[in-house]
Amino acid sequence: METIIRINDTVNAFAWGTFGLSLLLGTGLICTLITGVFQLRYIRHWIKKTFGIMNGEGRIINDAGALSQYRAFCTALCATIGTGNIAGVSTAICVGGPGAVLWMWVAAILGMMVKYSENVLGMFYRRRNSEGAWSGGPMFYLQDGLGSLKHCKTLGRALGIMFCIFTMLASFGIGNMGQINKITINFETTFFHNMNHDLFLGAPKVNWMIGVCLMVVAAIIILGGFRRLSYVSEKLIPFMSIAYIMGCFVMIMLHFSEIPAVFSAIFRFALGPGAVKGGAAGTAVQMAFNTIKNGCKRGVFSNEAGLGSSVMVHSNSCVREPVKQGMWGIAEVFLDTIVICTMTAVVVLSSGAIDLSTGIVKEGVNDSTLVAQAFGKDLGAPGELFVVLIITLFAFTTVMGWSYYGAKVTEYLLGVTCGRIYRLIFIGLIIFGAVMESNLAWDISDTFNGLMMIPNLIGIIALTPLIIRLTRNYIDRRIKNEKIEPMLSFDPDIQKDAAKAVRAGKD
Repeated sequence: METIIRINDTVNAFAWGTFGLSLLLGTGLICTLITGVFQLRYIRHWIKKTFGIMNGEGRIINDAGALSQYRAFCTALCATIGTGNIAGVSTAICVGGPGAVLWMWVAAILGMMVKYSENVLGMFYRRRNSEGAWSGGPMFYLQDGLGSLKHCKTLGRALGIMFCIFTMLASFGIGNMGQINKITINFETTFFHNMNHDLFLGAPKVNWMIGVCLMVVAAIIILGGFRRLSYVSEKLIPFMSIAYIMGCFVMIMLHFSEIPAVFSAIFRFALGPGAVKGGAAGTAVQMAFNTIKNGCKRGVFSNEAGLGSSVMVHSNSCVREPVKQGMWGIAEVFLDTIVICTMTAVVVLSSGAIDLSTGIVKEGVNDSTLVAQAFGKDLGAPGELFVVLIITLFAFTTVMGWSYYGAKVTEYLLGVTCGRIYRLIFIGLIIFGAVMESNLAWDISDTFNGLMMIPNLIGIIALTPLIIRLTRNYIDRRIKNEKIEPMLSFDPDIQKDAAKAVRAGKD
């Protein structure tokens, strides 16, 4: 066991350490520059084409085998909005100081264009599976995109398979058992702490009970197929997002006088706590690096930009324009990190748990329960209960989203039938997540989560010339109104049908 832990720590340090984060941020910077800083330069355009059409064009389905833009967006948010938006943000602040929030924003701004690029490539290289549904994702643009380059056919195929294996393994841990374990612990400590914890097969009976209930609910949704999952997502995501944002807004209003000090601390400590004055230069540099690393890592952990996971959902959109769905990727990161994570950060920093003059966490503060304690301090038991229920919803929707990701990569590797078998295995593992005690499963799946990122980012970097052409083609046609042929798919048949629909004004 110690050997496994040591190996995992080494690989994790590689995937989520300086190399992995540099690769991610570097890819984000490249994607930002090659698209002409699209996320800022065309901010009005992408907001209009995403949030602006949620109750209109975004809900229209013009393809019987696809999802509406809005439903694809909500389904992708299922796995994106999770415990990282709450516990992850408080951990980043406790470990990296208030300045970590600024680097979380930097990671998000660059991450917008990473997720944009993922979606654009996912849409361009998608195809129909044996059941007539759309299939897309990093494995396809690695296989057909990177693989189409000179001497890269074997490399593209190999990286696609690696991505699928890492995604499948991560889905069982960080996308299933880890999330279920957090839900179980929250429920046990909040609602069942006074119960007699009799054991059954080495675990408290209440944990088994919670696990069975969660497994039944998940089975009803997951076995209902992708359309049921997307329907539940469409109803649940807006509710839980708005509820949490409103709850944070109430907390911020209660501490409104602290807001100037909060933002001052974020910018002041962005390059390392000022409390290190007079200390060794090496210590200051190390603390500055810690601040940057934790802010960037938690930002990525929250919005999943660079992992390539949500591309598999976005590729089911009914739109024909790759860039149109790419803009929903920008909106996804914006809502997840710039809005929700920022509100969590402001709540944490204005709660009094962090000394804003030194950036140091006060004694006795637990980063994993900090947000609940902040709500409880001002709103009492109802405030803590609110956070517990929100974390439960966030974690459970993550489970639903990852069940789809795992099924799609299994389908790519072994076929549609094996994808169905995967769902049954995934559901069965839920109960083990409720009764497991060790954090090792979570740590190992976190490593696989990071390993997913590497082949995906290699594919994006290799295909930057295509991303440039697709973006310019869209801007010239849709924004500058030039009469040129649209670029919509690598497949000649799909390109022909999609171009016909676009020229007819159906997209």
